[in-house]
Amino acid sequence: MSASSSSSTLAIPPVLAEVVRSGFVEGRHRGSLVVLAADGSVELALGDPSLPVFPRSSNKPMQAAAVLRAGLDLDGERLALAGASHSGESFHLDLVRKMLAEHGLSAGELQTPPDLPLDPVEAETYLASGHVRDKVAMNCSGKHAAMLAACAANGWDRTSYLDPAHPLQQLVHTVVEEAAGEAVTAVGTDGCGAPLMAISLTGLARAFRHFVLAAPGSAERRVTDAMRAHPEYVAGTRRPDTWLMRGVPGSLSKMGAEAVQAVALADGRALAFKVEDGATRALGPVLARTLRLMGVESPELDRIGSMPLLGGGVEVGSIRAAF
Repeated sequence: MSASSSSSTLAIPPVLAEVVRSGFVEGRHRGSLVVLAADGSVELALGDPSLPVFPRSSNKPMQAAAVLRAGLDLDGERLALAGASHSGESFHLDLVRKMLAEHGLSAGELQTPPDLPLDPVEAETYLASGHVRDKVAMNCSGKHAAMLAACAANGWDRTSYLDPAHPLQQLVHTVVEEAAGEAVTAVGTDGCGAPLMAISLTGLARAFRHFVLAAPGSAERRVTDAMRAHPEYVAGTRRPDTWLMRGVPGSLSKMGAEAVQAVALADGRALAFKVEDGATRALGPVLARTLRLMGVESPELDRIGSMPLLGGGVEVGSIRAAF
């Protein structure tokens, strides 16, 4: 087939971040981004946020809401952990094990792949203590523990809880579509093995807006309130999602693998973006810049947006937002 007769290619996304070393731009991270106003209208769009993406772990609030709709009674730290990509700190792992025991489950029933803690500092400590890769240490183990508990509460098969046709995953599918206000366009498999529903970045921003504005007592609002009250269980003590939810009262924040980020503010404004090449190192600078464009003021934005580059152990540059 000749080039002239081949199908048209997608437009090249704009540059969201630049990699600057010693004053020289040595790389660029492209992507798409959307900001919603308080009334839900699109206030800013870069690239094409209408295209479907896999939100990865940014879908976790919807998955946590599904286990509540399935009848599982979770609150507080436990519910925050159900929507978490935890760092693998000791308090995370202890609560995962406790949740499993409370529902008559064992760690062996988790279908998370054995892994090390997500946080590099925790991973070093974990290995130095003589531990090996484990299902509980994997960052999605809180979500999986909640899914298994929902199955136990309903008498659903626990060995197939990750099958897209399983009643729980069908409920997740429904929650994602309702929150996003659009149909799921593809179903894949996430890194933890759970079904993964594709929606647009605009739909992802709408979903987070829907969660912060949901009626008190609803599944969506219960998840939102738990994550905001216990952000250290959603991420960890050294993670931007935790810093943001602590530093900007009322915000709901959740990153996802392959450089996806979604945030909603208490007044219903929301953002979502994906860095095209999956470089998570660009997340912080892009997130901090976007929040500043939205008028958010917090000392935490300096910490979130800081991504220094080192040369010989000395800072010689940084990754910076380019919009």
